[in-house]
Order: sequence, then C-alpha cells, then structure tokens
Amino acid sequence: MWPFWWKGASGFSGRSTAEEVTHGIDGTRLTAVVTGASSGIGEETTRVLALRGVHVVMAVRNIESGNQVREKILKEIPEAKIDVMKLDLSSMASVRSFASEYKSLDLPLNLLINNAGIMACPFMLSSDNFELQFATNHLGHFLLTNLLLETMKKTANESNREGRIVIVSSEGHRFAYGEGIRFDKINDEASYNTLQAYGQSKLCNILHASELAWQFKEQGVNITANSLHPGSIMTNLLRYHSFINSKILFLIIDNNLKKFVFL
Repeated sequence: MWPFWWKGASGFSGRSTAEEVTHGIDGTRLTAVVTGASSGIGEETTRVLALRGVHVVMAVRNIESGNQVREKILKEIPEAKIDVMKLDLSSMASVRSFASEYKSLDLPLNLLINNAGIMACPFMLSSDNFELQFATNHLGHFLLTNLLLETMKKTANESNREGRIVIVSSEGHRFAYGEGIRFDKINDEASYNTLQAYGQSKLCNILHASELAWQFKEQGVNITANSLHPGSIMTNLLRYHSFINSKILFLIIDNNLKKFVFL
C-alpha cells in the first residue's frame, strides 16, 4: 500500500489537503492566474486560494463552466475575489489574446499556476497544426508564461514579494518516447502513441520549469519556478478513455512512482 501518511520535510504528507497546507496564510495582497480552473485540481486550487484571500483569475476554455465554478465558490466564500477569463491553450492566438487582455487590466501577478492539460487523447492537430497534447500541455503554457513574465517581474520588484510559477507536470514524464522530445516528429501520426505523447509534453513541462529557475537565479529575479507531480487523482483528465482503462493507467503511473520512491 502506498504510504500516503508519510510526512516529508515540509511536515505534510500525501493525505494533506490544500486547506491544511495553506492554513494561516494571508493572501489578501496576492493575485493569481490558474489555468484549467473550471474542474479538478484547478477548481480546488482556485477555491483554496480564494479562501486565503488571493484574487484569482480563472483562465478557462469554457466560460460557462468557469462561471458556474465561480458562483459555487462564492456561495461558500462570499468575499472571494474571482474573475473568469477565456483561454484555450491549444490556440496560440487565444493565449496571446488572454495575455493582452490581462495586461490591459493593469493587474499585478504574483502566482502563475500552469495547471490545465489533456491526457492520452487520439491523434489530433491544434488550430496551429501542432499535435494537440504538445500544443495544450506545453506550447500554450510556454507562450503564456513568456507573455506574462514582465508583469510578474514588475510585481515581484514593486511588492518585494517572491513571485511563483508552478507548472503541473506528471510522473508520466517517464513514459515519454525513448528518444525524449521528438522535435522532428511532433506531428508524426504514424508513430504517435497516446501515452508517450503525453509523457513527452510533461517532460517539456519539467524542462521548462528547470530552465526558468536557472534563468531567474542567474538574473537575480525574485521569482521561483517549480514543476510537480500532482499524484494519482481521478479527475476528468482521462476523459478520452473508459473508466476501466483510466484506472489501469493510473495504477501503472502510481506503481512506477513507488519504485522510484523506494529505491
């Protein structure tokens, strides 16, 4: 059995909730953008950040779903500061539009949580003609981060508070193609594998966060960048697969994680 109760150096374990982790934190002067905020991890992240006083901008593909989540959170937390904005990460035009609109609002940006993603979908191309998982999970977030970076730097400098970029990756990055990131075969349908393409995009997430962290350190920028494995959580991420296949896939990823933990 996976030891969810084991506590790490932080004092928290795999059983700790977001509310427990953020207990006592005052986020009333912070502003966050959360992608994929209308369901799953993104929805809970939005709710708990709002609970702690953070002004949260929900960056969502479906505005109607985003507004429904916003209303649900406001019923629980009437004083919550939440806005909903359109963002389709598979479309670079949509990413540019979101960033432009955000900057026009003249809002600060302390936290950028790149959470949205799709997993193991059939081969499809984005509106920009990139394989859909690569476009949504990596390219969209890469561009979004770049476009909002100056706003984050300005906020960190003026507030004298550390900015944070969090990129939700996955243990599934270990299942990328054998040659790693196949830049010359991104759109190769003949050799496309749903899980390996997902792993490739999640490997990109890790490399993106690592490069950002290195650049911030070299430049003396008061922002941190981290990637993470969120755990084996049943959300709508596996909407392209049956319930049974989804359970099997999560067991494979979870068992792979156990091997690395116990080595």
